[in-house]
Amino acid sequence: MAELDPKDARIAELEAQVAARDALIVELIAKVEALTARVAELEARLSQNSSNSSKPPSSDALGTPRPPKKPTGRRPGGQPGHKKHERRLLPPEAVQHFVELVPKECKGCRGRLVGRDSEPRRHQVVEVPPLSAIVTEYRSHALECRACGTVTRQPVPAYASSAFGDRLGALASLLVGKYRLSKRLVKDALSDMVGVEVSVGSVVNLEGEMAGALAPAVTEATEYVQAADRAHADETGWVEGREDGRGKRAWLWMVATALVAIFRIAQSRGGKVARALLGEDFAGFLVSDRWSGYEWCDAGLRQVCWAHLTRDFQGFIDRGGKGGRLGRKLMRQRNRFFHWYHRVRDGTMTREEFEQRMPAVEREVGRLLRRAEMHAEKKTAGMAREILRFEKCLWTFVDVPGLEPTNNFGERCLRHAVMYRKTSFGTQGPEGSRFVERILTAVTTLKLQRRGALDFLTNTLHAHRNGLPAPSLLPTPETLQLANAA
Repeated sequence: MAELDPKDARIAELEAQVAARDALIVELIAKVEALTARVAELEARLSQNSSNSSKPPSSDALGTPRPPKKPTGRRPGGQPGHKKHERRLLPPEAVQHFVELVPKECKGCRGRLVGRDSEPRRHQVVEVPPLSAIVTEYRSHALECRACGTVTRQPVPAYASSAFGDRLGALASLLVGKYRLSKRLVKDALSDMVGVEVSVGSVVNLEGEMAGALAPAVTEATEYVQAADRAHADETGWVEGREDGRGKRAWLWMVATALVAIFRIAQSRGGKVARALLGEDFAGFLVSDRWSGYEWCDAGLRQVCWAHLTRDFQGFIDRGGKGGRLGRKLMRQRNRFFHWYHRVRDGTMTREEFEQRMPAVEREVGRLLRRAEMHAEKKTAGMAREILRFEKCLWTFVDVPGLEPTNNFGERCLRHAVMYRKTSFGTQGPEGSRFVERILTAVTTLKLQRRGALDFLTNTLHAHRNGLPAPSLLPTPETLQLANAA
């Protein structure tokens, strides 16, 4: 073979070096583009907070700016002329002791005074008597039969088989389920308040007994919710312990009507759980977020939450660009119709006028979302596309008087459970989950109906121990009247 000319060899070597460098440049450019995209993604994620995404406020970083409030020019506190919220005096029949304060002499001339004031000024002092437990001892006697010699002992009644009475058992469950005390703190509270010494294991046993006692009332409440004409649904993360001691991801589901709320802990966040909770034949209007677990519900009967949409539009604005400009226009439309909605609620605009104004807003929001889908940046366009999937569900509240455009009511009902989870870190197993489901159902429903929780739980435990019908969580005419008055 003929040897290459040194000049040609040098040229070939240089060409190989250039080709290698070109390949390296292409590789580096690809890496830079990937890293740039990754940085943009991380910056977008870092800029997310509770005002522009579905993240809860508790996850916001320290110093996250809040939307500034418009200055009112007023000083903090009660304003001149505001309605006072004073403690109401109890009627005389609810007072146990009366102390008559009658002056003996005139403070001016020191003359003797006689008679009584027909309308004395009333001042009441409320006190709690010293708390102490009432201990009942059952003495089970055994007697021998003189005829046959058989010894017969009179057993303790079944209703007294527990070492703790109905009200004490109800109080222990209430301290856990409503006041969110740990089992150890319940033990300390009962010792401090009523002088009763209980073990942590006894608190657990009382929880299990209460869970069984509440089962009939919770089943009845579930059937009531499933037959309702409208409901709010939401869910939040949960942790349920396993036999190996490790926590497993679970979800706490909630469905609430105006006066009844039910809870369910499940290992899934899928639609099957929502179907089971609402019922396969649920035909009422459902207010929720856009979670896919509710997509089985008829779109014509569903209202997606505008509080979530507000945060999405704020996300458009915060990401800037074309999507940011469209986000500001969407937010203006949102503010516009919410102003009208609040006027209807306050009685300064008729429902008919509101319904006549809304079609123009609906068309403009749809037009802006389609522009964002076509022309906005990738993330904003994807979010616009997602919202348009639920376009039919955006405006159900316009056609249904009384249906709320947000799921704020549902989130308020769920907030207590979220705070319970933060302090308890979930449940240790299925038995604990059943107690949490049922006690949350009871205390939340009773709060909505303005009913006393301790008396209800006491009566529930008493009925369970004595084989009597369980008290109901369903609203009565009296509870309806109290709720409407509130």
